[in-house]
Amino acid sequence: MSAAIIVAAVVGGGILLIVRRMFPRKKAVELLRYPADMMRGKTVIVTGANSGIGKAAAGELLKLQARVIMACRDQQMAEEAAQDIKKQAGPEHGEVVIKQLDLASLQSVRSFCEEILKEEQQVDVLINNAGIYQCPYTKTEEGFEMQLGVNHLGHFLLTHLLLDLLKRSSPSRVVVVSSKLYKYGSINFDDLNSERSYNKAFCYSQSKLANLLFTHQLAQRLEEEGVTGVTVNALTPGIVRTRLGRHIHIPFLAKPLFYLASLFFFKSPLEGAQMPLYLACSPDVEGVTGKCFANCEEEELMPKATEDQAAKRLWDLSETMVGIKTQ
Repeated sequence: MSAAIIVAAVVGGGILLIVRRMFPRKKAVELLRYPADMMRGKTVIVTGANSGIGKAAAGELLKLQARVIMACRDQQMAEEAAQDIKKQAGPEHGEVVIKQLDLASLQSVRSFCEEILKEEQQVDVLINNAGIYQCPYTKTEEGFEMQLGVNHLGHFLLTHLLLDLLKRSSPSRVVVVSSKLYKYGSINFDDLNSERSYNKAFCYSQSKLANLLFTHQLAQRLEEEGVTGVTVNALTPGIVRTRLGRHIHIPFLAKPLFYLASLFFFKSPLEGAQMPLYLACSPDVEGVTGKCFANCEEEELMPKATEDQAAKRLWDLSETMVGIKTQ
């Protein structure tokens, strides 16, 4: 028993030291306050709304009386999350609609969009939030590397299929959840599907860089079309306590210490949701497009995240991969 305690202390202390070096102590996050009926009459789609940032954002939007469409893969978790956020929102809240959406299946994305186009008169905000982080090498239904497929390609097709409705609903907004880990990635055009080699950390960073290049290119294309009523902006939420890290292995004895460290250094899901909430609601960003935000301020990105040639090349390749155009 004593040996186990010593091992746990050593491992846990090491993890705590690493966490402190990687992530400075979190600053207090000021929760946004908006008029209670600010989103009344607005329809907002949130992908991955059954947990983490997505659930917290959906709950806050519900309090602002929005019609929130929870686009989720796991329907049971979505039902439980919907009951939870409705209970927390109080009596004067908006409406919750649950829809099946599996971003690892392009057919699921198409079916979801067909339902939305058939049933919804407008979509005012699309929050591309769902994601997967450093999973073992697996493929989507269509054979794409899972992190690229879910984090980028699924949302790429989703946005494309809903774009005309977003235009008809203008002023409307597209919000893309990226990550500061984009800094450690690049777009490996020679092996985009990671079939030759797979590094789960690199592939996550690649997918988050793809999110930023997508945001940059979509904003440019809308501007070139003369579309001013649809804005698209990205965000980096910081380190948030969510289920996103479920594929990361932490030694059993160190898990309690890691959990305590996460309480001290990481944002809560509600704190992490302030950024998508800001980009979905705030009048401060009305008309602002093609930018990335962190802590409710515009973030200066590395040049590779706004490189025109790479953004266009990735866009063209993504169109082919998801079947928008033939090769």
